[in-house]
Amino acid sequence: MAANGPGPVPGLEDGLPPLVDHHCHGVLRHEPDPGTFAGYLTESDRPPAAGTSFFDTQTGFAVRRWCPPLLDLPAHCLPERYLARRRDLGPRETCRRLLGATGIGTYLLDTGLPGDLTGPDETARAGRGTGYEVVRLEALAERVAIGVRDAEEFTDALGAAVRDAARTAVAFKSVVAYRHGLALDPLPPASGEVHIAVRGWMADGLPRLTDPVLLRHLIWQAVATGRPLQLHTGFGDPDLRLDDADPALLTDLVRATAGTGTDLVLLHCYPYHRQAAYLAGVFPHVHADVGLTLTHVGPRASAVLAEFLELAPFGKLLFSTDAYGLPELYLVGSVLFRTALASVLGEWTASGAWSADDARRVGAMIAADNARRVYGLEESAPPG
Repeated sequence: MAANGPGPVPGLEDGLPPLVDHHCHGVLRHEPDPGTFAGYLTESDRPPAAGTSFFDTQTGFAVRRWCPPLLDLPAHCLPERYLARRRDLGPRETCRRLLGATGIGTYLLDTGLPGDLTGPDETARAGRGTGYEVVRLEALAERVAIGVRDAEEFTDALGAAVRDAARTAVAFKSVVAYRHGLALDPLPPASGEVHIAVRGWMADGLPRLTDPVLLRHLIWQAVATGRPLQLHTGFGDPDLRLDDADPALLTDLVRATAGTGTDLVLLHCYPYHRQAAYLAGVFPHVHADVGLTLTHVGPRASAVLAEFLELAPFGKLLFSTDAYGLPELYLVGSVLFRTALASVLGEWTASGAWSADDARRVGAMIAADNARRVYGLEESAPPG
């Protein structure tokens, strides 16, 4: 995987440990039709504009650049030819080929999305790696609420469910950015407030959980377990308001959780990645990841990664793909990360600002070592 610019740091790619994808999702078990496939190339939940295609995006071009050779096709082949070859191979063989080429050794998989998707173990087996579960808090609460009789029963059952999940999951995740926005009251709500909010939610027929009191309660329930808490920030599908997802809005919550022993991991962050890098720089328990950002910016990935590294301490930045639905997104995310890392660190090494040894050490930190420390993971063998 050649990098642009002055060239990669000698031995950087060979010296990287197996990647830890610390935030990702399952892969479709069935073969998607062309429209469904293209829909996974964008954060939009709507069809493309008339006369356009989601393949004509940085993500679509990256898929056409990196994935066809693994399916015995030339790079940049037309989408129709690629999708036909994919159908010939079938979803299982396509997944095996693409995940097997990512260099990912560990998958931390958010299981909170619906659909016929692979779970942590199944996804990891396809990539010849190890899988762990990340529990999405809002989905957990919505499952717990089904069948409970009153607010007291719900809060008891939710507390037990969070504690049970913490025994096996490596982390929790909140999508409060989608459900309310990140400008929350930072303090845990009193039990009376929670019961009033639950009664209102139940009286409304348990719609999607958006009540800010219950969302705060969920966050603090997770914080109490000591497991890392992942928080979606930055861009996503149109279900959120981008200005409500600026990680700087979490500053008061970050202050309130300092000293609890729970790490906060800010996911994705773009276009507010400099704000996320600042929070990671000044608060010991805050980390940030490059997430789906690199997949969506394509050949600009090195510029965005360099901007993350302007302020983020090198021990605070984590790798993830945020891949969802398509194994192609795992491959593209890992390739663009490796390429961007080699380009950025190669430029800084060539300029004399960094030594090659330091570049290799920092590369390994971002690729895997930071995630292993934050999530308490064991070392994994190389995929293969």
